[in-house]
Amino acid sequence: MTMQIPAPASKQTARLSFPAGRIGKRLVQVAVTLFGLLLLTFFIGRVMPVDPVLAIVGPDADHSTYQQVYHQLGFDKPLWTQFGIYLSGLAHGDLGNALLTGKPVTQDILRVFPATMELATLAIILGAGVGIPLGVLAAAKRNSIADYVVRIISLAGYSTPIFWVGMMGLLVFYAWLGWVGGAGRVDFSLDGQVTRHSGFMLIDALIAGNWEVFRNALNHLILPASLLGFHSLAYISRMTRSFMLAQLSQEFIITARVKGLSEWHVLWNHAFRNILVQLLTVVALAYGSLLEGAVLIETVFSWPGFGSYLTSSLMLGDMNAVMGCVLVVGMIFVVLNLLSDLLYQVFDPRTKV
Repeated sequence: MTMQIPAPASKQTARLSFPAGRIGKRLVQVAVTLFGLLLLTFFIGRVMPVDPVLAIVGPDADHSTYQQVYHQLGFDKPLWTQFGIYLSGLAHGDLGNALLTGKPVTQDILRVFPATMELATLAIILGAGVGIPLGVLAAAKRNSIADYVVRIISLAGYSTPIFWVGMMGLLVFYAWLGWVGGAGRVDFSLDGQVTRHSGFMLIDALIAGNWEVFRNALNHLILPASLLGFHSLAYISRMTRSFMLAQLSQEFIITARVKGLSEWHVLWNHAFRNILVQLLTVVALAYGSLLEGAVLIETVFSWPGFGSYLTSSLMLGDMNAVMGCVLVVGMIFVVLNLLSDLLYQVFDPRTKV
């Protein structure tokens, strides 16, 4: 009978604690990145040639009123002191008040962000759901008619101005054909009929059991989401094609084909599985870009979302709202990158070393 000698305690501890240590390291990197973003955003907001005091009191206010508001906002203090006050408020979830609405920026962002998230989520589902198979098809049929068609579609989606596509989409599918809804999230006559719970119109309509509002909201959502999805489809399909071409030239693919495996099995069970980790990052970054880059589509479709709110705040010179929006965008990309790294552990065992 042989006895198994256990590994030293120090090695067992290191082996068990390493995943937690890796996650802790990632969290520290996230904290440092967000702090740097806060610092950069704050000082850019303070040196911008826009006077928030003047935006509050108006150009006709007298000097004493101007000085009073200037003092109340803390602009008479040193920049580092102002930054400390900003961090203290941020720790309590206070991003200041917005000039546009007079309400806390946090409250405004929580109000408008679900509309953009609903739009971007459906767009990324359409973009990835169609773009990934197209990219695989283009790689499998390299230099064929199918490949050229996919590459033309990708080029068109990537290079065509999104605002022009949006206006043409409204003209054709709404004004001429009447297949989809127009501007806004629902028709004006249905606005306010569903109580706001999550901020997602489709979900709130389902909670309320109001199928008329649900169908109308989906009718309004499908066109802008499809156009955004077409834009992300171009990027995702092009990256998928590139990743797949690199895999299809590998020796293990030749070996799989020599063994007599079907082309479908070779493509999806061998080549595609090897690019899944790379696609996670591509899709995550595309989703983040949709969340912060839907400004033009929201403007064309009068969509009351995050992009419209940021644009209006910039036009007004509302730096509290702008800094809050920039911070949210930075947090989105940091969190998506962190999630991508964690998902690597699930889909690629080689990263668990």
